[in-house]
Amino acid sequence: MADIVLSELVKEYPGGVRALDALDLTIEDGEFFALLGPSGCGKTTLLRSIAGLETVTSGRIEIGGKDVTALQPGARDLAMVFQDYALFPHMTVRDNIAYPLKIKKVAKAERHGTADTTAEGLSLGGLLDRRPGQLSGGQQQRAALARAVASRPRVLLLDEPLSNLDARLRLEARTFLKRLQRELAVTTVFVTHDQAEALAMSDRMAVMEAGRIRQVGTPSAVFHRPASTFVASFIGSTPTNLIDAVVDRDTLTVAGVSMPLPADVRGQVRGGEQLVFAVRPEYLSLHAEARPTGLPGTVAVVENMGVSSLVSLDVAGSIVQVTVPEGAEPEPGAAGWAVPDPARVLLYRRSDGQLVGSPVQPGAPDPAGSAGSAGSADPAAGGTAVSAGR
Repeated sequence: MADIVLSELVKEYPGGVRALDALDLTIEDGEFFALLGPSGCGKTTLLRSIAGLETVTSGRIEIGGKDVTALQPGARDLAMVFQDYALFPHMTVRDNIAYPLKIKKVAKAERHGTADTTAEGLSLGGLLDRRPGQLSGGQQQRAALARAVASRPRVLLLDEPLSNLDARLRLEARTFLKRLQRELAVTTVFVTHDQAEALAMSDRMAVMEAGRIRQVGTPSAVFHRPASTFVASFIGSTPTNLIDAVVDRDTLTVAGVSMPLPADVRGQVRGGEQLVFAVRPEYLSLHAEARPTGLPGTVAVVENMGVSSLVSLDVAGSIVQVTVPEGAEPEPGAAGWAVPDPARVLLYRRSDGQLVGSPVQPGAPDPAGSAGSAGSADPAAGGTAVSAGR
């Protein structure tokens, strides 16, 4: 077992700056878990704290049921791949891969044999006598991964290992990393600021902000039912449209348009209450003629995204973005009506930015089928976030 349990974790820097704020989280054995959030949210500090490279101010870190809070990094049976790979430039690829085994005083013949076998599995067999400076970015990444997995750690920590690769290599590396993690069945924690990477690779993910975890769940659950306006605006390749709205009995007024109030929020809001109407660009359709529930506007910008286009519609001074299929792009300046899919509309309270409706209740199974624990539930985050502060 190599599950990771974090309890009341605090990391405070001089001046009272809290990088981690009373954070609770459970990462299951064998899980590929992503830590996602904007720069400065605390995700790398959390990863380094698990590794033992940062000393936490208070709280407890357990790996496989063992308290490792006070243990040195080398005693935690884990490996870490850094953003810049941190390969030794004066060593060959073989010696880089074998280095952790050398530290463990494994005999030279055995560690070189392990290095060669690991390198072959990562298509590095013909590069073992080269030095890092003679490798491409993708080859350096694979060499760093080979070094990390050669000693068969119980936990693998990845700190934005794809950020130095070009777009094509990033896509290839995503598939490679996911397959490797599955084959090794190693508990993996992956830090990224790239939503696409987190959504594509992780079994579960945590979205962080200002040292706290705002939501934990499967990629599908977090994408389709964000717990707050912060998560909704952060997750996805295109931002969620967030528009001020007002409740009027069983209807909702959005940008001057009256729409039915979703059934799951009736009884939870009152007339006159101010909400935020949220819908992703993918769940809006654009029409050239007026529609009863269409948000009227003028096409401001059309961005080609390959097989689709992103249309920015000026609706009463606010920009609403709509994804349209290839060949259906309107002309800038044209009139348009953005019609939401009512089944995909989410509502948030404007007062605190929290989801209204039918959130996942504490202890209930993840709607997308996650079986893992996400820590203690936070009612303020719609029931899908963990308790991350006191």
